[in-house]
Amino acid sequence: MDTATFGGALRGWRTRRRVSQLELAVRAGTTQRHVSFLESGRSAPGRAMIIRLAESLDVPIRERNELLLAAGFAPAYTRNRLDAPELEPVRTALENVLRGHLPYPAVVVDRHGDLVSANAAFHAITRGVAPRLLAPPVSVPRVLLHPEGLAPRIVNLDEWAWHIVDRLREEAERNPDDRLRALAADLAAQAPPRPAAPGPHHLGFAVPLRLRHGDGELRLITTLTRFGTAVDVTLAELRLEAFLPADEASAAALMALAAAPEVRS
Repeated sequence: MDTATFGGALRGWRTRRRVSQLELAVRAGTTQRHVSFLESGRSAPGRAMIIRLAESLDVPIRERNELLLAAGFAPAYTRNRLDAPELEPVRTALENVLRGHLPYPAVVVDRHGDLVSANAAFHAITRGVAPRLLAPPVSVPRVLLHPEGLAPRIVNLDEWAWHIVDRLREEAERNPDDRLRALAADLAAQAPPRPAAPGPHHLGFAVPLRLRHGDGELRLITTLTRFGTAVDVTLAELRLEAFLPADEASAAALMALAAAPEVRS
């Protein structure tokens, strides 16, 4: 058992979460001395303690498996492909949820923001995006912000672009991931200058996506939903992102868009 490797990893997660040894010990039901010994490699952790510590630090379950492996234990969490037979009920549920959000756009993405599934309304608002951006794997943040994507249609591109970049950076900082860091850096490089203050149409509680549509615009707010009790790595890393209307005019426009023959077909 490589207690030094485990100890360094544990210390890294604790530091990243800005939690003291004492606070972690209280959360995990142990002592500060034991946490200190685990981090220094003077004590070997048990399997149950590793899981308690990881849960206390809100470590993603993919990385909980890595902590277990570092301490010489087998992974505790499965990692199925989304198309595996075991996840068929999940796939069915996701498709039902996506249909349930109609006429409003909604997508399911993985931890890197790559598209897993989308409803007809999302495909409708992304009509006209360069085909190469819609070839798998489809990066939803890139579709939104690329010059050949939705960027030319976003009225508040400066505000929205930095909202997305900051969200990616925060996620990459909280749960280190090189692909997320690279995506955030790429999108930041092509984003307009960061606005000094919220735009005049700022909602106060959320940054709206203001999307040109016909002679007007769609004003949308986003919501994120995760599977909070998942014990499969693939499922735990999925999230549902829905684009909801911020006003009655946007709701009516989305309903009209959904009724269009090319969308209903």
